[in-house]
Parts: sequence; C-alpha cells; structure tokens
Amino acid sequence: MLRYLALKVGRAVFVVWAAFTLSFVLLFVLPADPVDLLFDPAEINTVPPEVREQIAESYGFNDPVLLQYLSRLGHALTGDFGNSVQSGRPVVATILDALPSTLVLAAGALVLALLIAFAIALVATRTRRRWVRNLVEALPSGAVSVPVFLSGILLLQIFSFRLGWFPAFGERSAESIVLPLITLAVPVSGPIAQLLVRSFATEFHSGYVTTSRAKGATRGDIIVRDVLRNASLPALTIAGVTFGNLIAGSVIIETVFARQGIGRMTQAAINTLDVPLVQGIVVLTAAGFALINLVVDLIYPLLDPRLRATLTAG
Repeated sequence: MLRYLALKVGRAVFVVWAAFTLSFVLLFVLPADPVDLLFDPAEINTVPPEVREQIAESYGFNDPVLLQYLSRLGHALTGDFGNSVQSGRPVVATILDALPSTLVLAAGALVLALLIAFAIALVATRTRRRWVRNLVEALPSGAVSVPVFLSGILLLQIFSFRLGWFPAFGERSAESIVLPLITLAVPVSGPIAQLLVRSFATEFHSGYVTTSRAKGATRGDIIVRDVLRNASLPALTIAGVTFGNLIAGSVIIETVFARQGIGRMTQAAINTLDVPLVQGIVVLTAAGFALINLVVDLIYPLLDPRLRATLTAG
C-alpha cells in the first residue's frame, strides 16, 4: 500500500513539475526576446532601451537559462509566480479571486454529467425494448458531436431570449448558472455514458448476476444491488480525467455566458501576453488536475476489493 501511495503521489508531483517546465520553456525560453512579451505589441518599438534593460534585469532575463529556471522553480514552490503584468497584483492572488466561480461551475457540471451518464446507462440496461435501448445509446454520441459554443448559444436563444426562463449573462443569481452547467455537462456526460453502458452490459453477463437470477432476483434488483457498484469503477477514473476537460471548457462557457472565472482570465491573459499569469494558471490547473486524479487513485482500492487484495498481497 505504501508503494502504491508513493507511486501515485510521485506521479502527481511529476505532472505539476512537467507543467511548470513546459510552460517555462514555451513562455521564457523559446521567444527570441521574452521582454517583448511584457509590452503591448503596438508599443514595443517606442519602449526606451533603458526601460527594456530594467525590465530584463528585474525578471532575471539576463541570467543563464538554467539559473532562471531554478530561480522561478524555487519561487513557484513557495507559491510565488510573480506579479501580473496587466494588473500588477500577485499571480496567485489574482487566480484565487477567480477560482471559486470556476470551481462551482466545474464541480456542478461534473455532478450533472455523472447523473446524466448513469441515467442513460440504467435506462439502456434495464429496458427490454430494443428501439429504446438503441435510441438511448445513441445519445452520448450526439452529445459529444455538438460544439460547446453552439449548444451554449442555442440554449441562450431558446431559454433566455425567447422563453425568458433564465438570465442570459452574468452570475447575479442562482438561476444564472443553470444554462452554463447544462452546456458544460452535456458533452462531458457522453464519454462517461458510453463507458457505463459497456460496463453495465459486461457486468450483466457475469457469473454473480447469473447466480442472483437463479435465486429469483428481479432485473432491477440485480442492476441496483449487484451491477451498479462494479460497473461504476471505470466511470470513477474517467470522471477524474474529465476535470481537465471541464476547466478547458470553462474558457468557452465563461466567454459565451459572460461569467468571471479562470476561463475568461486565461483568455484575457493570452490576449494581453500576461506571461506570469499564463504560467501561474497552467501550473495551478495542472496541480488541481493531479490532485483530483490522486484522490481518485486513492479511493479506487477502497471500492475495488480485487485491487485492494492485490496491493495487500504485494
């Protein structure tokens, strides 16, 4: 168990380190002159040489690349990613201000996606009508095929502009998060539902299900009592991986619905070439992704007796 824990924690640390290293190379090493990224492109030629030199000195761009890397890595380990070029505020403080809104949106979308996926899998498994099962199993593919921005605009057009049921933009009330949640959750639910449908079908033909049938258990009892837990294990894994897709999708969702959060902040940071803020967002997002997957990996043995027995025997 200790070896398993050390392996999973080591993998999480590696993911965060790799995100930091890759972002450092892309943002601070590959550009011909990283100082240019700190100014408005339209004003680069008007910046006095002494100002450029002062900026380069303050950011350490005159030091050897390895020394720059080690210095930034040391500061990052203490939570210091520098200051935002646009606002002048510390990067971590800027990100933490926008993080709650995105976390609420991502967590709510994940819960809704899981509910949709389980509903599809249960209906597809429990029904005896082939045409109903085929129709339900086709829903995940349809959900994935529709672009997020298109479904968001469609929901806005119908439920906000025409019916007036929900606010179109902003986040002043609880109703304002309904359409963003649905828009973000539907495409994410597709892959989870497809996996669950296959898992349910596989488990339904297992030996323990045959034994339950022989004892007189109904189809519904078998699904809820026997199949649901075992078939849900793969969905738990993909749900953790889905976190990255939710954060990436928040860029589009928060733009379409004019919500404040990490998504819109990322878009603004890229548009304004706010290099320290971009690196901070990349590393902290990777850290969140690694943490969630670490939690999933640690929960998995608790739910799967086979894996727990293997780890104990090892």
